[in-house]
Amino acid sequence: MSAVLPPTQPHRWDVTAEEAVAIQHRLAARVERTPRLGDVRVIAGVDMSAKDVARAAVVLLSYPELETIEIARAEQPLVFPYVPGLLTFREGPAVLAAFAQLRRRPDLVLFDGQGIAHPRRLGIGAHIGVLLDLPSIGVAKSILTGRGAEPGPAPGDWSPLVHKGEVVGAALRTRPNVKPVYISIGHRIDLPLALHWVLAVCRGYRLPEPTRRAHNAAAVQS
Repeated sequence: MSAVLPPTQPHRWDVTAEEAVAIQHRLAARVERTPRLGDVRVIAGVDMSAKDVARAAVVLLSYPELETIEIARAEQPLVFPYVPGLLTFREGPAVLAAFAQLRRRPDLVLFDGQGIAHPRRLGIGAHIGVLLDLPSIGVAKSILTGRGAEPGPAPGDWSPLVHKGEVVGAALRTRPNVKPVYISIGHRIDLPLALHWVLAVCRGYRLPEPTRRAHNAAAVQS
């Protein structure tokens, strides 16, 4: 039995777009925006793709060594159409199937995708974070929702990402002269801690190591 997944699926995935939006609104109310994060020894990175099938990879890294200690991959049929803002409904079943294979429960999860920087405040980092009740962070390569100034040129410089008067994330510079990444909370964390942890696991690349390695793992057939 997995130490990560809840015993039953918390909601259906084969729903209409209207039903999916209603599910997002309901789950967004469950996002915890204050830290509830213990000692961080194992950090997960999650990446996924959805072309002919939905393919997900979860990579566990030790902290602070950042050694890869476990990789889980899963593929699932695509049961939901491509709809911007509803991509978790295409990719979520594969992500949960990958988590179900893990032998260890991560202390923190970084998702390649949005957290609350989403029109309904429930990108994949927040959605799966809530379902698994794990501290989580969205690390996106582009903006889905919100606007913000370009951050300063040095690694660690950041600027707020604002949508409808609310700070929903941050544009974070991780390498000099390289485009920023877009950080938003997923669940059980706040923005300052999210920025801290993303920078803590960067090792000279634009992407932090957990999602960078998950991206590489997701590209390999399971």
